[in-house]
Amino acid sequence: MKRRTLFRSAAALLGIGAAGGLASTSSAVRGNRYYDGPESDHFDGVRFFNPDGSAPRGFADLMRWQFGEARAAWPETVPVETVTPAARVDDLTVTMIGHATMLIQVAGLNVLTDPVWSRRVSPVSFAGPKRVSAPGVRFEALPKIDVVLLSHNHYDHLDLETLRRLKAGHDPLVITPLGNDALLAGTGLRVTVMDWGQSAEAAHLGVHCLPSHHWSARGMGDRSMALWAAFMLTGPAGAVHFIGDTGFDRGRPYAGLSERFGPVRAALLPIGAYEPRWFMRDQHQNPDEAVQGFKISGARHAVGHHWGTIQLTNEAREAPLRALQAALGTHGVAPERFRALEPGEAWAIPA
Repeated sequence: MKRRTLFRSAAALLGIGAAGGLASTSSAVRGNRYYDGPESDHFDGVRFFNPDGSAPRGFADLMRWQFGEARAAWPETVPVETVTPAARVDDLTVTMIGHATMLIQVAGLNVLTDPVWSRRVSPVSFAGPKRVSAPGVRFEALPKIDVVLLSHNHYDHLDLETLRRLKAGHDPLVITPLGNDALLAGTGLRVTVMDWGQSAEAAHLGVHCLPSHHWSARGMGDRSMALWAAFMLTGPAGAVHFIGDTGFDRGRPYAGLSERFGPVRAALLPIGAYEPRWFMRDQHQNPDEAVQGFKISGARHAVGHHWGTIQLTNEAREAPLRALQAALGTHGVAPERFRALEPGEAWAIPA
């Protein structure tokens, strides 16, 4: 029973139907439950897709991964020394909460990325991936949150329980790609939705929605019906690039950023959940690819996230740290420019 529950949880996280095929293959009949808009170069009228890119893998590959390959053992718990951030920061400081949840304090505003304080990232509360490290900032210790950047709807990035708590205590503006507003309709949150290439304003910050190479799903019938994206924040403290999840995709998520936005002061880049490569390559970059993307973007500093909090894939908890250090040496990047932060660790990004 436990194995079946865990499998069904994994299938839902991957948007794969338990009956043995891709979720919602009769999409032309069912339609899109989240978004109704015109076709584009990344939307076919029912589903979003990666232009000239790859689609997520199907049921047979899921079975090969889940039942054919061993996972490294992770610790049950990792001690965390929690911190209490400043109420406001005039310049730029990034504090790691855990996984893809970070507090960006920039030019007097407080921005949360993909906020998750729940114990599990799963369609159900009793099974599925769970965190091994507590949040680096207790929810009650958060400063007033002004903006939430929500990159896509996978459970390890969009946590409705946390978002409801944020509504009650902070009432932030949520900025997210097309279709995700439908999932937030019951929270009462203020939501701004954007397509790739669009921009919005949040106080004195510009928020720009950018392509990433990924996909979306909340269950077994909604694969890629809501868009995924990266973001660029622009303002008086410089440009900050945030990617929640992406495949490297020949470097395309990083190309041309400095030409469009000027020097990128900080890039917040995923470095974990990448093994086995045959299964994860198209959706999760590895540390070497993250360093390559960092160099392509021209960013001055980078924070590595999406590692060490929740075991989603096969690699050991500390493997991304070792791989990142090797990649920095291979590509000639000083270690002080690209840091993988632990929960509770804060970095005042150099000017």
